[in-house]
This record gives sequence, C-alpha cells and structure tokens, in this order.
Amino acid sequence: MSGEAVMPVSELNLQALELMSGYLTHNPRFITARDVEEVAACGVAREEAVVLLLCAACGLDERRPLDRRMIADYIRPSLARLDPAPFLDNPYMRRIRFPQAKQGRWTMTRMAYEPYELFVRDDLLCLPDGREIPQLGYFEERFAYPAVLEGGREWMTVTPNEVATMAPALAQVRGHVAVMGLGLGYFAFMASEKDDVRAVTVIERDADVIALFERHILPQFAHRDKVRIVRADAFDFAQAGLDGFDCAFVDLWHDVADGAPMYLRMKALEIRSPGTRFFYWIETSIRCFLRSLGKGIG
Repeated sequence: MSGEAVMPVSELNLQALELMSGYLTHNPRFITARDVEEVAACGVAREEAVVLLLCAACGLDERRPLDRRMIADYIRPSLARLDPAPFLDNPYMRRIRFPQAKQGRWTMTRMAYEPYELFVRDDLLCLPDGREIPQLGYFEERFAYPAVLEGGREWMTVTPNEVATMAPALAQVRGHVAVMGLGLGYFAFMASEKDDVRAVTVIERDADVIALFERHILPQFAHRDKVRIVRADAFDFAQAGLDGFDCAFVDLWHDVADGAPMYLRMKALEIRSPGTRFFYWIETSIRCFLRSLGKGIG
C-alpha cells in the first residue's frame, strides 16, 4: 500500500500546520518579488510561482507521493493573492487615522507586509473530508496596517486577518454588546456602526491601552456615544455574570497557543450568563488545536 493511502488526514493536518507555521515563524519574507518574477519568466503564472517557491522553502518535492498530496490538498488551497482594495475600503480603515504615539510600554505605529510576504489571512478552513487548511495570503505590493507594539513586539493589529476572522461575529451581534479585549478598537467600532447595536461596553484591564484608545482613536468614532470602556479583568467581569448583555465577543489572546486555555476558561463561565450569546475570536482554530491535543469539546 502506498504512503498516500496510509497517511491519515489527522496527521496530514498536523504536518501542514507545522510546515506553514514554521515558514511564517522563521522567514515569512523568504519569497520576494524578484523571486516570483524570475520563476514567472519561465512561463509560470505568478500565483503558481508563489506555490512553487513555498514548496521549495518547505522542502516539498512533487516527485514524492506524500509531498505531492500535501501540495495538492493543502498548499494550493491555502494560498491566495489578496486585493488590497476591500481592506482599504473598510469603514474603520477609511475613517480612523493612527498617529505615532506611546503610552507606558505600548507604542502605536504602522507596520507593513512586503510584496509576497505570507501571513495568516483567515481562520482555519475545515472541510467535510476532515482537512484543516491554514489560510495564507499575500499582496503583490507593500501593504501597511495599524499596530500596537508591547515592548517592541507586535501585539494588536488591524490586518486582513482581523477583518476576516471578526466578520462572522460582527454580522450576528446585536443589542448591548460586551467586547472583552480592546486592541485597536476595531470590533467596537464596527459593532457601533450597526443600527441593531444600541450599546458597546469594552472590558479592558490595561490602563495604558485604554488611554491610547481614548486619546487617539475613540474621538474618531462616528457613534462614540454608544461606546463605554470598563477597566476590569474580563474573567472577573464574566464571573459576575453579563446581565443585560445580549452578546459578548471575546478576544483576549495573541494566537491559538496562548488562547486555548483562556478560551476554555471563558467557556466555563458562559453558564453564568444564560441570556448572553458568546462569540470568540479564531474559535475554529482554537477548537482544532484543542482537538489535536485530545481536549476536544462538544
């Protein structure tokens, strides 16, 4: 029996995640515009050139059966060339301006993706056949985005990933919405723009993050009268129960690894707020991560 036949999809999922995570962690700018142009000069479409270059960077060879399966079932479905126009036309991006500013250990600035730099563009794509595909994207031109750094480390951003991964929850929240975790205020802004959202209460424990937001970003909100900031620990706030809140959006983590334990902790507190519908940032990815650890939940 061939290797292609015996490799279970769960192992392929893990292998694909490890390959792409390794690339993003160690050298997300390995592929350059010059590389793409050189491959395209051989008669290959630019999109295919990116596939070939990523495969080379990850040590994949289509002559090997398992590698061929990985390329066909994961690498090609993962990659997407993104059009910057929809992101630049986002209401938040159109309205909010971001000065260079500093408060405590936090610095508000702008970062950028270089041409063909790969990044996570959306939550994991879970297919009926059991595949869990990381969704990576790239721009062909330099793309700048707002960010807040903590001690020089990128911590809060508004990128295509945030826009995509928050869209499902934003489409559903209504009434009085609790937002756990302030960031750059993207979710609060977009929720406040909705006619069926009457109030947004943001729970944030860091005084300097709140100060940056209230000084530089909140005054630019068209519906800032809907928005209230509460300085508190989100878990303490949820422990007391969210009476009067129709919905809650929880975004307290930087990535899946640090988010998984916090996700489980907050899920356990949902019982204290039976009238509140909870939404979680990158929930699909977190649940897949937990399942891979044998901690799947219903």
